[in-house]
Amino acid sequence: MSAIVQFEPIKTDRLYIKVAEQLRTLIDNGYFKVGDSFPAERALAEKLGVSRPTIREAMIALELSGLVEIRTGSGIYVTDKKKDNKSGHLESGVGLAEIIEMRYILEPEVCALAASRITDEQIQLLKDIIKEMEVVDISPEDFEKADCKLHLAIAQASENEAIKESIKWLWKLRSESIFTNCIQEEIKKQGVCIDEHKKIVSAIVQKNPERARIAMKNHLDNATTTTDFDL
Repeated sequence: MSAIVQFEPIKTDRLYIKVAEQLRTLIDNGYFKVGDSFPAERALAEKLGVSRPTIREAMIALELSGLVEIRTGSGIYVTDKKKDNKSGHLESGVGLAEIIEMRYILEPEVCALAASRITDEQIQLLKDIIKEMEVVDISPEDFEKADCKLHLAIAQASENEAIKESIKWLWKLRSESIFTNCIQEEIKKQGVCIDEHKKIVSAIVQKNPERARIAMKNHLDNATTTTDFDL
């Protein structure tokens, strides 16, 4: 790095976009040159006054723009592979971290409600979806579809149409996010894991609202650390 970098705390909404824009400006101005590595995720989060999930999301946006390369086990490096304007823009819609935050507010209670209202037919549907997810050679794309189907089935089991439509809307936002591809790439790297989904379904099948609530909270907590760059 050619000079001491002065980071500015982020105090606005659309945080991951603002973070990405500030880091891109630093790259454009030569503070970070091709081959340079960024500070660790935790250090960046402290300097910018944002959460670590926000840093992850900003870095994914920069990687999709071709400005940085995320090297698992090493760090994040500036590259010279900037993409054209059509594919290299930063996402302007709802961010993945925001979607997860909204899901954290809503889905644990949806699970608790489903556990108290689920029918035998709906129980069988949840078990069938888990079987789909257990297929040994399931592709990340098919796992993603089954994951969506499971969450929508749980919402259906809540017997509340407003909840069902809300969950459908959240998953629509998620599917439209440019970060969905990154999620699938992480699945490819780490291998699919359905243990958390099984725990959620088990609690609902046993009609235990509190266990179902906790299982979903744990699942969403882990979702915020899927892509950890502090390696």
